[in-house]
Amino acid sequence: MSMLEAKVEGLALDMTTNSPVVILAPLTVNKVLPIWIGHAEAWGIAIQLTGIESQRPMTYDLLKEIIDATKATIVKVEITELKEQTFYAKIYLQSSENSIIEIDARPSDSIALALKMKAPIFVCDTLLNVSEEQSQAENSMPTDPDSLRERLKKINPEDFGNYSL
Repeated sequence: MSMLEAKVEGLALDMTTNSPVVILAPLTVNKVLPIWIGHAEAWGIAIQLTGIESQRPMTYDLLKEIIDATKATIVKVEITELKEQTFYAKIYLQSSENSIIEIDARPSDSIALALKMKAPIFVCDTLLNVSEEQSQAENSMPTDPDSLRERLKKINPEDFGNYSL
């Protein structure tokens, strides 16, 4: 099991479940990892991706302020495993004493916080294979970039609802 650095490729809406999906793309592998998330979490990630400031602090702003106030930093975020159709993640926080604290977290929160703190995101290489097998078995979101790109082209902007930034 090795970790691959990834970037957030974007957000999409799975029309079959009406659920937002965050798309992670490893930097060194031509695959993507779709992770289904909640609408509020998608909103938090979208705000980080666009760089728009909210009028009032959101949860990720608050967490950043707390982390900064304690003179800690986020070293990295890892999307580690998939159990019973639930993805798991870890946030690695370096304290002011230079000790590393490993925090269990949801991938969506981890990704939004990593974007906010400009921390690297990593995915476990085995998730790319598991996700591909599951995608083929369940006819859900594909993991190869070309198939995903084709599916996203078919989505109308109206399908996302009345969201504004």
